[in-house]
Amino acid sequence: MKSDLDHSLEALRQVTEAIHPMSTDAWEEFSAIWQPISSKRKEVMTLAGQTERHLYFVVEGVQRVFYSDEKDREATLVFTYPPSFGGVLDSFLTQKPSRYTFETLTPSVFLQANYSTINQLMLKHHSIERLIRIGLGNVLSGLLERQVELQCFSSEEKFRALLKRSPHVLQLIPHKYLANYLGIDATNFSKLLGTVRI
Repeated sequence: MKSDLDHSLEALRQVTEAIHPMSTDAWEEFSAIWQPISSKRKEVMTLAGQTERHLYFVVEGVQRVFYSDEKDREATLVFTYPPSFGGVLDSFLTQKPSRYTFETLTPSVFLQANYSTINQLMLKHHSIERLIRIGLGNVLSGLLERQVELQCFSSEEKFRALLKRSPHVLQLIPHKYLANYLGIDATNFSKLLGTVRI
């Protein structure tokens, strides 16, 4: 019978194969570096000012990465949920202090791997380096698309784009965070929720 770790690693393999396949040897080494961890609701995994030392693979739960300024204004930048990678990726890759906080919104389960081990495997296995590079390219593409939406779209257009791209998030993520993510006032978000249909 498969353990929870086996199931988590199988989900990880499916996601990595969809991004870029790796050799059996590379997968064996890559899969061996991940450790299961769990966290409670509203737990900070990485605090702004800290350097992101881990890459996370989300097995259960919902998380967000957000920016907070000196006036306690927040900007939610990204949500993560299964099956996907999480963490503050720019800080992880540069190993410089993060400007952002990574927190859980619900109780969460992850696989976690540290930077130095992933970096060693990227140097050793071309397929792992390519996996990370293609994955980051996909992330960058999504961020640029979202930047256009934030700067050019009306509130309703942003809401429609979110529903078209990820309709399931309405059930996963508290609406106040979705409103913040879209840059929409919470009251307007509630109105759109009642009137917009896809």
